[in-house]
Amino acid sequence: MQWSSLNEFLNMGGYAAYVWGSYGMCALLIAAELVSARARRSRAVAEARRQAARENA
Repeated sequence: MQWSSLNEFLNMGGYAAYVWGSYGMCALLIAAELVSARARRSRAVAEARRQAARENA
């Protein structure tokens, strides 16, 4: 598919809401996954430190 202007590209042949909405939803979910993974990692590191401190005490 070829577009003759940027506006036609952004319109996506009339399916812009679906196309750009899908991109937006994917970006949102990827960002949420990154935040969630960082929080899980922080909790796991904190738990490992607590466990190591108990074992060394």
